[in-house]
Amino acid sequence: MTSDGLRTGPDADGEPVARQVEKAFEAQLQARGYQADPAQTEAIVRLARWLDAWLRGRWGWLRAPKSGVYLWGGVGRGKSFVMDAFFAAAPVADKRRVHFHAFLQDVLERLKEISGRPDPLALIAAEVAANTRLLCFDEFHVHDIGDAMLLGRLLHQLVEQGVGIVATSNYEPRALCPNPLYRDRFMPAIELIERRFDIFNLDGGEDYRDRIEGGYVWGEFAQVAEAAQTEWVQRHTQLPASAERNVQVEVNHRPFCLAARHLANAWIAFDELCRQPRASADFLWLSRAFEQVAITGVPQLDGEGIDVQQRFLNLIDIFYDSGTALLLVAENDVKTLLSAGAHVDFARTRSRLQQLRVVEVQCPGAHG
Repeated sequence: MTSDGLRTGPDADGEPVARQVEKAFEAQLQARGYQADPAQTEAIVRLARWLDAWLRGRWGWLRAPKSGVYLWGGVGRGKSFVMDAFFAAAPVADKRRVHFHAFLQDVLERLKEISGRPDPLALIAAEVAANTRLLCFDEFHVHDIGDAMLLGRLLHQLVEQGVGIVATSNYEPRALCPNPLYRDRFMPAIELIERRFDIFNLDGGEDYRDRIEGGYVWGEFAQVAEAAQTEWVQRHTQLPASAERNVQVEVNHRPFCLAARHLANAWIAFDELCRQPRASADFLWLSRAFEQVAITGVPQLDGEGIDVQQRFLNLIDIFYDSGTALLLVAENDVKTLLSAGAHVDFARTRSRLQQLRVVEVQCPGAHG
C-alpha cells in the first residue's frame, strides 16, 4: 500500500485487485440470492479492470488509465447496487460514496467559507483529493444552471488532482444537461467525461424495482380526498395532543412552516415544500432533521410549472437516498401523479414512488 492510501498490486495471497472486486460482487449476489444479468456482470468487470489499471497507473502500452467509469442506463437496472458492491470491495483506504445533491451542497457551503480567495474550486478539489482518492457519485445529473457551472468546473479540477471517479446516471453523457438554455456551458464537462471516462450503458432491459415482492419499501402512499387529509393524517400517524402545530422554523436563512412536529417526525404541506422558492439544500436539511416526514396536499403534477415539478423530483431523490421515511398523501393515484412524458426525470421518480407501500384508506371522503 502506498502512503496515499492506495493498494497498488495483488493482495498478500497474490490475487489481483480486479479479481478481488469480482469475487466480492459474486459473494454479495449469493448472500442476497440474486443473479446478475449480463449487463450487470459486464459493468462490475469493467469497474474492476479500471480500478486495477488505475491503481497500477497504467492502462496499456501507450495509454494512461482512464480517470473513472461512467455507468448509465434506465431506472432500476441495478446501477446503484453494482456501484455499492464495487465501492465496498475496492481496496482503497480513502474512498467516499456520495449522492449528487449532498455533494454539491457540501461544495456550496465550502465556497461560502472561502469566499474571496483565488480559484476557490481548485482549492476545494485539492481538499477533496487530500482525503479522497476514490469518489463514487450516485444519481449524476444536471438541471440547474448553477449546478451545471459548478459541477463542470469542479469535475475538471478533480480529474486534474488525480481523484478516481465512478458515477451512475440515468443519462448518457450527451443527455446530462437537457435544458438548451445552458447546455452549451456544460458541454466542456460532457466532453471531459467522454474523453477521460470509460462509459458503459448498463441496461439489462428490466426495471428490477417493478418486482414488488421482497422489494425495498421506504415509506407509504395514501390516496385521500383533500378535504379529509388533515383528519386522516392525524389518525394514521397517531399525532398526540402534545405535538407542536404550525411551527415556524428557519431553514437556510428562510422561514419554513411545519404543519406539525413531534419528536423526529414532521408534517409539511406540499405548497410549503414545492410552491415556494426552495432549494435542494432545504430538502437536505429536512432529511437530516427528521426521520419521518408526512406530505399532504400533493396535486396532479402535470398541471404544475416545471419549477414545482423539479422541486418535487429533487425532494423525492433526497428523501429516498437519505432513508427518510415518507408518507405521501394525494388525491390522485400514485401512478397518475405525473405522466411519464411530463418531465425528463420522472421515470426515476415514478420508480421510487412505486416503492412506497400503498395504504388502504378507510375514512369519509377517502379514495381506495
